[in-house]
Amino acid sequence: MKIPALLAVLFLALSPAAAGAAGPAGGVAPAGAATAAAVAGVALARTAIPAPAGWSWPLDPRPDVLRAFHPPAKPWLSGHRGVDLRAAHDGAPVTSPAAGTVSFVGVVVDRPVITIDHGNGLRSSFEPVQSELLPGAAVSKGGVLGSSRPGHCGPVPCIHWGVRRGGEYLNPLAFVMDLRPSVLLPLEPGPG
Repeated sequence: MKIPALLAVLFLALSPAAAGAAGPAGGVAPAGAATAAAVAGVALARTAIPAPAGWSWPLDPRPDVLRAFHPPAKPWLSGHRGVDLRAAHDGAPVTSPAAGTVSFVGVVVDRPVITIDHGNGLRSSFEPVQSELLPGAAVSKGGVLGSSRPGHCGPVPCIHWGVRRGGEYLNPLAFVMDLRPSVLLPLEPGPG
């Protein structure tokens, strides 16, 4: 990479416009950031690979994320091993994000929980969700699992959605959104 292009990348990374340029995946960089990038000799680019196929949001309409995924540094430490999603109202239907089999329905601590085994080691859990389904029941993508119950987010209706592969917690949003960061590429190929 040429020195001016490297300096331009550093300038963009430190400039206030860079915050918008490297914004959420799927977003558009502000005009000022794109102009600064062009002047600096770099282009804003996104790879056209979609988010993992086949999964959908467990609430309709598409919910706001009230609390993001924040896994702990060590398995025994505190953290947030899923995401909290705003439900339209208490009692809102919660649907399966992908086909699978109900592996657990019951109360954990003081909340009703349902877990779906999607195969390939992937499991989704939802709480607080009241369900009449029984373990072993097959569910289709978009099939109703149950209804959201109050209490998890105080007065705001919400559900907690967690995804695990084996014992590893994964960010559920990675299954319904493209979370990759924006990438800055040079406008012209460098030597070599």
